[in-house]
Amino acid sequence: MGEPSSEPGTAGVSASKGEVIEEGIASWYGPNFHGKLTANGEKYDMDNLTAAHRTLPFNTIVKVKNLDNGKSVNVRINDRGPFAKNRIIDLSRQAAQKIDMLGPGTAHVRLVLMDGNLQNSRTTDLKVATYTVQLASFKTQDKAFDLSQKIQGARVEKINLENKTVFRVYFGLYVNKEAARKEQRQLKRQGYNGYVKQIQN
Repeated sequence: MGEPSSEPGTAGVSASKGEVIEEGIASWYGPNFHGKLTANGEKYDMDNLTAAHRTLPFNTIVKVKNLDNGKSVNVRINDRGPFAKNRIIDLSRQAAQKIDMLGPGTAHVRLVLMDGNLQNSRTTDLKVATYTVQLASFKTQDKAFDLSQKIQGARVEKINLENKTVFRVYFGLYVNKEAARKEQRQLKRQGYNGYVKQIQN
């Protein structure tokens, strides 16, 4: 299903404006966090167009396109997360409202870089060991997205290696390695061969 590889992943390194950097499930967070400090030291304002992402540098601007309805919103990354299983970005309430995902709570989205330098997009702020299941690695974006759409909760990351670019399909985010292995066994029963890897924070 693609080449096996053990290099550390780096989401969207050297991506240029307008380039798709990730696809997966978005969620949103609101009143319970309003007024609390975000990971970059700002106060969280659920009425601003901001978002939490695990690895994108702070102040990166990304367009979040809701693939369920075609609506888009630009957000600024100012927090870390989401830590819930299978989510790639946590939007402010205002951002979620703009793309009509308040009701459903989640949406299948595509992230497009609008402004920012992703050269160092694996952060060091996250001190927990985090694991994911890598299902495949492809040379073309289309094949990666084709596979990810067959598996609810899968996501695609663009990885720039020394001499080539690959598109990897990952599933889940886990603090516990055994939880990741359990999910990997479940996926294998569904016909998807993958392996557990530690995300390089």
